[in-house]
Amino acid sequence: MKGFKEFLLRGNVVDLAVAVVIGAAFTSVVNAFVKGVINPLVGLFGTKDLAAYSSCLKGPCEVDAAGNVTSGIFILWGSVLSAALSFLITAAVVYFLLILPMNHFMRRRRTEDEEALDAELKEVELLTEIRDALVRRG
Repeated sequence: MKGFKEFLLRGNVVDLAVAVVIGAAFTSVVNAFVKGVINPLVGLFGTKDLAAYSSCLKGPCEVDAAGNVTSGIFILWGSVLSAALSFLITAAVVYFLLILPMNHFMRRRRTEDEEALDAELKEVELLTEIRDALVRRG
């Protein structure tokens, strides 16, 4: 039990759990955006629901009132398009709101670290010159 407790209390497990919870909440936001904004925009050119877009691969294709296929083979490409749009929107939001700012922050931090390292190197070089000068005098 001690090993299991240590495993659970490691930072990685807790971080992963937080990421999963935040990811689930973020997914619902993206899905609401697709349903509330993207689908109506697509509705300007056709049906409001992307899932309604389909093609009959082998007919005759018939659907009952509940939307279930009763005969034929349908390709539900509208559902795939909706999922692809959700993925692209999610990827864009993650990139522009998380990755891009983090990369900028890391570049800035790296520059500050390099400047600090340069200052330390100059200080060491100066101290070395002072030591060498004292040794020559002494």
